[in-house]
Amino acid sequence: MKHWSLRSRLFALIIFPLVIVACLAGAMRFVLAERMSQRLYDNTLLAVALTISRDVVLSEGDVLTEKLLESLTNALGDPVYYRIEGPEGRFVTGYSEAPPLPANAEVLSGVPYFFDSFSFGRRVRGVTLREFIAEPQFGGWVTVDVWQTVNQRDALSLELLLQSIALLTAVLVSAGLLVWFGINLGLRPLLQLREAVALRSPNDLGPIRRKVPKEVRNLVSSMNALFARLAEAFALRDAFISDAAHQLRNPIAAIQAQAEAAKTAPNEGELRARVAALAETARATGRLTQQLLSMEKAQGRKGLQTRVASDLVGLLKEKCLTLAENCMRKGCEFSFEVVGAPVLVSIDAIMMSEAIENLLDNALRYGCRDGGEIAVRLTYAQSRAIIRVQDSGPGIPVGARDRIFDRFYRVQDDASGGCGLGLAIVRDVALAHGGQVRLADSDCGAVFELQIPIASETA
Repeated sequence: MKHWSLRSRLFALIIFPLVIVACLAGAMRFVLAERMSQRLYDNTLLAVALTISRDVVLSEGDVLTEKLLESLTNALGDPVYYRIEGPEGRFVTGYSEAPPLPANAEVLSGVPYFFDSFSFGRRVRGVTLREFIAEPQFGGWVTVDVWQTVNQRDALSLELLLQSIALLTAVLVSAGLLVWFGINLGLRPLLQLREAVALRSPNDLGPIRRKVPKEVRNLVSSMNALFARLAEAFALRDAFISDAAHQLRNPIAAIQAQAEAAKTAPNEGELRARVAALAETARATGRLTQQLLSMEKAQGRKGLQTRVASDLVGLLKEKCLTLAENCMRKGCEFSFEVVGAPVLVSIDAIMMSEAIENLLDNALRYGCRDGGEIAVRLTYAQSRAIIRVQDSGPGIPVGARDRIFDRFYRVQDDASGGCGLGLAIVRDVALAHGGQVRLADSDCGAVFELQIPIASETA
């Protein structure tokens, strides 16, 4: 059934049990029919035995008349044979040899005993009747044996079996046709839904509003939710591509203009100055491109199961070492501390490293322009880990606090070399980990807090 259609699967699941039930019913019907035919023929055979015994007694031991034998044969359909023994086993009339009784046969007086045996090489069904007759010539116990071949019985059982097979076959065929028609009728809404979805254009991600059976409403709801997520993802992707194209257009144009200007430099000093400006613009463009790729990576890894329990202290220390070296070059002070017992944190190490690097780079660029201090603190609370990065710079203006996490937003244009994507990347990474990033209140500088859930294992 692996590659069967839903229609064929339903048809098979309904018809196969019906076939099994029909076979069992046919076998049961055959057994019951055989028992019924045997009971009818046995009762008739007993009546024949009683008739023969009475006729022999009345005729004082004479052989049955041909007319009576012919009537019995016509009534039963098979030849009838008999043997009568008088008292002390004395042969009275009939055939000289009766079919042998079973080894454990016990014939009681007045109780007919039916048995299966062989006579003249043919299967026969017989009855033995032992009764007491009060008559001068046959006074005493008389044993009457009557038997006949079973051809008619077998023919009747076979006929009943064939009738049962024909009837059950007709019922199964009718049931199969009705089931197939019912399945096609029941699946018509699904087929119509499939056709409606197949006719949609690639850009049509609107919800499905077609009426469907109750059993598939959850499926349609899930599909509509998927379409909504795809539409949102495509909208974000289009907006990102548009913003990226807009942001890269000016730097690329500047690189081209500066390269052309370098070619026409009047002297070596001017050439060096123009090449230096070109290199600086290329570095800024390279960083912008790197940030764009990081943003795209953060968006693409949201639904991936890439998080593992990791040591956040080691990851943060690695990034802080690089920051401390840069701070020393710029004459800034740097501090790092861990508060609480370290525990394992379920994170995507690649993206978390990118978020931490952007937080630290943001503090170095805007909080330590003319010296100052950067303080990094990792706090383990009951259910979350908090990375706090504080600088002693000018801080964030009140009017810009609602937009600092937007893509390509910068508080002001300056020579810091920022491109307005760092904090947006931090926000996406935090949301992907089920956490958040926020701008905390501070009397001096800017304070950013990145909060993420923690695991329960002690590191």
